Amino acid sequence: MKTTAIAFLLSVTVFLGGCSMVEGINNTLDYADEATEYTNEVSTFVNEVPSLAEQAATDEQAAKELETRLEDMKQNIMEFNELEEPSIGADLHQEVVDRNEQALEGIDVYLNNMENGKLDPSVIENTEIFQALREITDTIDQIKQLGE
Repeated sequence: MKTTAIAFLLSVTVFLGGCSMVEGINNTLDYADEATEYTNEVSTFVNEVPSLAEQAATDEQAAKELETRLEDMKQNIMEFNELEEPSIGADLHQEVVDRNEQALEGIDVYLNNMENGKLDPSVIENTEIFQALREITDTIDQIKQLGE
């Protein structure tokens, strides 16, 4: 009877440990998928917003669209920062979060300038927004490798 009980407890322990490992792998894959989606959003933003900023200097509709795009990117950044990082990629996630914080600061500065009527399209390409977001794509490429 004791042997059967010990065998049962061992098999339950092994099963639960295996479930935990599978859950960890699934979390890593889910995170890699989210990181990939975020990379696509960042790349699109980095590629499209500078020309939109140039248009916004003389076109009120483009200025409104630019403001929307900046607010949307700000939201995307905050959502990514709230993701639960996988244990094997925690240091990479923190790098992205740190760069995201720089990008958020840059977005806030640019939005404040827009509100104050100081819309200089050349500033947007040289701000921390784009520098940080360009670096994010490199780090996320490393994260995506975790999912492979």
